[in-house]
Amino acid sequence: MNSVQLAFIVAVAAAVSAGIVLALLPWLKRHALAHPNSRSSHRQSTPQGGGIAVVAATIAVAAGAVAIGLEPALDPGLLWPVFSATALIAVVGAVDDIRTIEVVPRLLLQAIAVAIMIAGLPSELRVLPPIPWLAERALLLLACLWLVNLTNFMDGIDWMTVAEFVPITAGLTLIGMLGALPFQGIVVALALCGGLLGFAPFNRPVARVFLGDVGSLPLGLLLGWLLVLVAGNGYVAAALVLPLYYVADASLTLLRRILKREPFWQAHRSHFYQLATDRGFSVPVIVGRVFATNLALVALATASVLWPGALSAAIALGGGTMLAGWLLYQFARGKP
Repeated sequence: MNSVQLAFIVAVAAAVSAGIVLALLPWLKRHALAHPNSRSSHRQSTPQGGGIAVVAATIAVAAGAVAIGLEPALDPGLLWPVFSATALIAVVGAVDDIRTIEVVPRLLLQAIAVAIMIAGLPSELRVLPPIPWLAERALLLLACLWLVNLTNFMDGIDWMTVAEFVPITAGLTLIGMLGALPFQGIVVALALCGGLLGFAPFNRPVARVFLGDVGSLPLGLLLGWLLVLVAGNGYVAAALVLPLYYVADASLTLLRRILKREPFWQAHRSHFYQLATDRGFSVPVIVGRVFATNLALVALATASVLWPGALSAAIALGGGTMLAGWLLYQFARGKP
């Protein structure tokens, strides 16, 4: 795949995504408004559900690449299960955006979608070869289900998901070109990056439209699929480093709420990035720091792919942990 093809996929996905947002905005304003409450970061009613444009653009452009016979050839057998799972979880998110689904049935439906995605993985793919195949698949399901939900939890301020996913998908494309992803994964990463770029102008602070669960849940599922493919190709450190900030913020917040015996399953405003907004940081500064941190995480992940081995993996993981930890500390401390 040459640079022209790469740029073409991103540009088409961005155009499709932006076009769908423009077409949907009047309907979303009438039927899918997110009203501010005590846990919200916005102060006025804002339409949500713009993420359907990102998801639709990603699937349409990647499927189009299959249809036109982009070289090297794409294997539809690897794509259709994940696209089916993506469509299912998008429907769950869309319903939850309009009419709230209770926690247990929502998690069950999400788990079904993730299970479909996991079932579509190549049977020979292994991330943790020492443990039994079935146990590994169960752990992958739980990890991807958590990634789906933490992506949803972290989508709490304007441009946050853009600042997270654009660097990650660009990084996945880069390490994919170095051999860490099959060609199908590179195409999906490019299309997802383009879809988010098309959505970004409408979500810039102050946002005209939110991603919504219809967008955040499928994005988490697609990211999980891409990271599993990277880890299955032998680059576990890169797969762990790329989403490290999101994983750290969401996981530590969940743990803190559990230890305080708070109802952790309910909406809240205690993520580190949310604390930062209450302690003097502006939204552009927060997302700017998240974006810069993710660029550094991409560099570390790329280094671990370029120079595979235990030492480079340890450096990438150690460096990534320090970077994410420093950002969380800054957010928790607040603006000097």
